[in-house]
Amino acid sequence: MKFFDYPISDYIKDNLIDLKMIRPTDIQYKTISPILRGEDILAIAQTGTGKTAAFVIPILDMIERQKTSRRSEGIKCLVMVPTRELAIQITEVFHTIGAKLKVKTACIFGGVEQDAQIVTLEKGIDVLVTTPGRMFDFIHQGHIRLNRVETLVLDEADQMLDLGFVKDINDVIKFLPKDRQTLFFSATIDKKIKKMAYSIIRGNAIHIQISPKDPVSKNVEHSVAFIKMEDKRFFLERLVKEEPDAKVMVFVRTKVRAERVCSAMERVGIDAETIHGDKEQQDRKSVMDDFKSGELKLLIATDVSARGIDVPGVDIVINYDLPEQAENYVHRVGRTGRGTNKGVGLSFCAPDEMPLLEEIESYVGKKIQIVEITKGDYKETLAFKQEEEGDWKAVMAEIQRFDEESASRKRKKKKKK
Repeated sequence: MKFFDYPISDYIKDNLIDLKMIRPTDIQYKTISPILRGEDILAIAQTGTGKTAAFVIPILDMIERQKTSRRSEGIKCLVMVPTRELAIQITEVFHTIGAKLKVKTACIFGGVEQDAQIVTLEKGIDVLVTTPGRMFDFIHQGHIRLNRVETLVLDEADQMLDLGFVKDINDVIKFLPKDRQTLFFSATIDKKIKKMAYSIIRGNAIHIQISPKDPVSKNVEHSVAFIKMEDKRFFLERLVKEEPDAKVMVFVRTKVRAERVCSAMERVGIDAETIHGDKEQQDRKSVMDDFKSGELKLLIATDVSARGIDVPGVDIVINYDLPEQAENYVHRVGRTGRGTNKGVGLSFCAPDEMPLLEEIESYVGKKIQIVEITKGDYKETLAFKQEEEGDWKAVMAEIQRFDEESASRKRKKKKKK
């Protein structure tokens, strides 16, 4: 089946053709028609399978058919997501697939000034894509009314649970009409996810689960290399220098680690940027824009960027630190090999990270391929380290000689006096 065969707006079909989207992915094929019929959906599918377009296409069509002018009669669709980056990305998909339609979509999130967002809301919108914090601020200030919402979308619902948004989700439901459509999208499902999902969707909801035996996309060739913690930066340096044209995304465990690894790369002449929760929203957006455009080749991130973010053309994902939650491994390597593209995922595993590797292998259901590093290759890579240490020792020796010569000159001056 092709998108041309769906009973949707010709404008949407033309936009999909421009995006080279001819046939739906599995998740799109199984969800678009039920959503158009007004069904509630609980959809589980691995990252990179096209979940966003699966709900954007039918929502745009349903709202477009209702509208007789460009004037908005209140928010018809509410999309709740866990992170600012994901909110921005989903909004871009609404704008791209919805080009030339009468549907107006706005993105609201915290970390930036409110004024411009308030102006957008006052002009009238049909679709609101938002993170919970700023949304509740505006609800209590009277800038957002949800009494006309016909469709609620919870995207990356498993991460929303991890980040403690359960109360926010339950609270927002109090502001929504009871007779609404609910679309629940998640990359993973467990007892907590099921409990939350079944508490907000109708009893006759359609449960769609696309979960192959290997949760890692077949387009990603992923492997692990055993490297001591103190040597990891030298292996990262070598990889980046040997693949100068590759777009590389590096995941680390903490914000502090991200900054340290970034500084280490910059000291050896490699341009790098970081993205994590401590950075201002404008800085995060600027970094993501540069990485998406290809102007920036090396991005170092915490797990705030592992979920849902679709960056075109990521060639290599490096797990500099293994994730503490096994499922995040799948989300991390899922930043590459998206759609029909191929990608590479490589994990650096230190001796004390072996228990984490075992948990990951248990989660994905198989052993991860090992990249054998010979003693010769390891020593060759550490030549970077020796050179750096040699340079540092040379600098220290020069400083010491300068201090000694300076002290000697002072002593000679005293003797002359």
